[in-house]
Formats: sequence, C-alpha cells, structure tokens
Amino acid sequence: MALAGRPGAKKGILERLDSGEVVVGDGSFLITLEKRGYVKAGLWTSEAVVEHPNAVRQLHMEFLRAGSNVMQTFTFSASEDKMESQYFEHAEEAVWAVEVLKEARKPVAATMCIGPEGDMHGITPGECAVKLVKAGASIVGVNCRFGPCTSLKTMRLMKEGLWAAGLKAHLMVQPLGFHMPDCGKGGFVDLPEYPFALEPRVATRWDIQKYAREAYNLGVRYIGGCCGFEPYHVRAIAEELAPERGFLPPSSDKHGSWGSGLNTHTKPWIRARARREYWENLLPASGRPFCPSLSKPDA
Repeated sequence: MALAGRPGAKKGILERLDSGEVVVGDGSFLITLEKRGYVKAGLWTSEAVVEHPNAVRQLHMEFLRAGSNVMQTFTFSASEDKMESQYFEHAEEAVWAVEVLKEARKPVAATMCIGPEGDMHGITPGECAVKLVKAGASIVGVNCRFGPCTSLKTMRLMKEGLWAAGLKAHLMVQPLGFHMPDCGKGGFVDLPEYPFALEPRVATRWDIQKYAREAYNLGVRYIGGCCGFEPYHVRAIAEELAPERGFLPPSSDKHGSWGSGLNTHTKPWIRARARREYWENLLPASGRPFCPSLSKPDA
C-alpha cells in the first residue's frame, strides 16, 4: 500500500517517522463489520462500502476518535476476481507490489502476512524485510494472521535481518486483536474457531497497552492492529504511548487511565480496582471450565 500525507498536511508519514514520532494505525474492518451485520463471511468482500457507506464511515470515525493517525481504505478482496489470496504470504509477490507502487512516487509501506517461520517458501522474516527494502519500501512489517506476541517476535527477526544487511527502514506492525499462540504457519485461519468462535481469545485493553509498549521498545513506530482490533484497542495504544505522543485521544475523555474512573463506584471492592497494579497483574478467566486453553490447527 502507498501511504503519504494528505494535501496541505504539515508532515507526511515519512517525515513523522523520520522525526521519531509514533504513528497509530487503525484496526479491524472485515470481522468487525461482519459482527455488526454489514459484511458476509466467506469471501469477505467489501461491498459494505457501496451498500452501507455510513457503517464504514462510522467505523473510521471510531478509530479516528480512539487515536488513529492513519485511516486505511476498506478494499480487502475488492479486486475484480477477488484474488485467490489477498494477503502477501510470499516475499516475491510483495516485492512485485513494492516495485509497482514505487512508480507512483509515493512512500511505500509493505507488510507481509507471515509469522516467525517466514513466508510460504521458507524465506525468513529477516530475508523478507531485506527484499522489501531493496525493492524500495520505506516501511516494512507484518499484519494480520497472528496475535500481538507472535507478531512482535516476527518484527524482531525482521529488524535483526535489516541490521545484519546494513539496511534501514521504519517498522510497522498490525497484528490480530486475539491471542493466537497455538497458530501454525498459516495463522489463525487454520484454527477451528475461525471465524465465528474467536471471542474467547479477544485481547484485553491492558494486553494491548503491553503490546504497544513492547512494540515501541523494539523500535517499531507505526503501531496498529488488524482483524479483531476494535476501537478501544486502538485507544489502548494511544493511551500507553501518550507520554511519547504528548496527548491523549478524544475517546479518553470517557476512559480513566488504568481504571481510575472506578474511584467513583459505590462498591468498595470495585473502587479497589482503580489502580494500574490490579489490571496489569490480573489473569482474566474465560468462564468456560470445559474448554481447552489452546486448539490444534486443522491445516
């Protein structure tokens, strides 16, 4: 995808990243709009843009209010033939895309849909990053298919690969809003819960604050999410990195930092939860005593 500052903007995306600014991405469109009744699961086409433009606009506004700096177009699987794979799982295809996009003379951000094992031909994440940068990408990283922890492992491998090759690029990460430690190489689509029973795996806002801090400490400066990443997840990124950004997002007006709004609750045991230590150390239960914590991928 090609990303650039809007006409008249003081800074384009590369200017922001070059200066060390954090760029907060957006989140989930397909899975979120399917849950809201505007997208049909299966081909995951983006007909909602035509049929229900206000629903798409509303989701964009929610991400914006939550702190997103970048609004990506909702064009997944919108090609005429709907494409056999809309994801970039092969480094070679991603390189072709970068080479074509460079002709537009815009900054190119290239993210691949891979985990720590690399692409479908066994090319490591580090090698993938090197190929993308040599092709002309200014920003490289991963998106979708894997959860925050796994995606950060992949980002570390990409960073190490670039360093070893003597190359520099900005790093970008947009993982799932779900916990997926049991994924195989194909990611969450191979798990039996995909796509209609993923809710028990949803990351908490506190999980995402931790993810945002770890991504920042790794050197990633474009930090967002993909499938399952709701507006409150984006707000968690923006709140965690507010000291670095210098401001809070508009939606934080209704959200006390680390549960501080619970100070006004009538129950004393709930008021006791209005502190960072409580939420950082909580091990949330799933409420499903007969369900396993992990699954076995079907493929």
